[in-house]
Amino acid sequence: MATETYDADVAILGAGPGGYVAAIRAGQLAREHGGTVVCIEREFLGGTCLNWGCIPSKAMIAHAERYQQVLNAAEMGIQIEGKVGYDFAQMQARKDKIVKTLRNGIATLFKKNGVQSIDGTGRLTNAHTIEITKADGSRQTLRARNIILATGSSVMKLNIPGLEGEHVWTSDDAVNAPCVPESMLILGAGAVGVEFAYVFNALGSRVTVVEMMPQILPTFDEEIAREVERALQRQGVQFMVNSTLKSAERKHDRWLCHVETPQGAQAIEVQLVLIAVGRKPNVEGIGLETVGIQMNKRWVAVDEYMRTNIPHIYAIGDLVGVAPLAHVASMQGIVAAENCFGAERRMDYRAVPNVVYTVPEVASVGLTEQQAREQGYEVRIGKFPPRILGRAMAAGVREGLVKVVADARYGQILGVHICCEHASDLLQEAVLAIKLEATLDELVDTIHPHPTLVESLMEAFHDAAGHCIHKA
Repeated sequence: MATETYDADVAILGAGPGGYVAAIRAGQLAREHGGTVVCIEREFLGGTCLNWGCIPSKAMIAHAERYQQVLNAAEMGIQIEGKVGYDFAQMQARKDKIVKTLRNGIATLFKKNGVQSIDGTGRLTNAHTIEITKADGSRQTLRARNIILATGSSVMKLNIPGLEGEHVWTSDDAVNAPCVPESMLILGAGAVGVEFAYVFNALGSRVTVVEMMPQILPTFDEEIAREVERALQRQGVQFMVNSTLKSAERKHDRWLCHVETPQGAQAIEVQLVLIAVGRKPNVEGIGLETVGIQMNKRWVAVDEYMRTNIPHIYAIGDLVGVAPLAHVASMQGIVAAENCFGAERRMDYRAVPNVVYTVPEVASVGLTEQQAREQGYEVRIGKFPPRILGRAMAAGVREGLVKVVADARYGQILGVHICCEHASDLLQEAVLAIKLEATLDELVDTIHPHPTLVESLMEAFHDAAGHCIHKA
């Protein structure tokens, strides 16, 4: 019997945070075991996260936050003469430079780890073959022993009567905004919606956010969501929850948006509308039906090893719809890459951190209080406001809440939820605690540095145990 020949041992379709990490890990393993790794990308290395999502939006947030810090510097005794302003074009140029630097960094890592990068659009033609269409229309066929699908997702667009045209943005448009609009309506109060609400409000826009669910950040703990909502309202953002944008009409270069609210219909006039209602997996045009890949509703069905129903074809990231976050995609990519080389590594979703980069930030891991109760746990709740800590006062931190959810019977940490400046950096202790099944007793017995913001976690752990030190 003839032995099948392959052009690559592993071919990755897509170079986002899942695909490029999978490619690098596969390259490392190929160097150890022998083999060839190819990564196919139709646009830019880094995918949505690097080019239109995580990174450019964080640069914009940093610009907006620094601008606000300068505006309010007088409260710390810093005197600034003259009018404080900003150059938005320069802000955007800095953002673009950061993106380009990181994109070049991925290319360098590919070379270092022996990953061949191919520019083009890939499509499965059979279980081992990918047809690649280049920008010039030419085609290349590549046969791979293992294939990792990492094609990511695209912004969802809604069909709202009357709402169309150049003054309707998606998040892709927002990160490349040519200017700061005088006013805007943001449809959707998930992570993307509230982050852009912070940015454009901080830079001077009049921002209204419309959310159909009863709270902003619907997947987060209710108390934490209320905390960040109040903080953003104090900054000037207006929220309309339990509300729906029914239609819009263009009048005198502005949108007249008709919103249905619990109090009745309201008309809101804005310069621009930003749609931030989620993303859809890029499953079309990649040959899933051709090779018989099984689906789970809109997403590719995979097992805990990230395998599809075809054992040598894996799928990761937004394509599979499980915790659609960049860092989860990266871990899935590592798992899939190692399994391509004979490992039997499984994904573990018990401790998935989730962060929203508003000011203050929101960070969460594990079960919310409501989820824990719905799953039958008897819970112990600990809460602590970071603003009363010495380090917080010194830094001017005035808002926030840390909330701990623990199992009342054994003390195991079930969830930790934070609204506070630097919440994204404070969360990892909680992620590790849940990963290692730590208990309240163990965390209460852990010395935390003073003075720090991380003391707020310590105090919340103490509060859940019934003996918080610095809480009246």
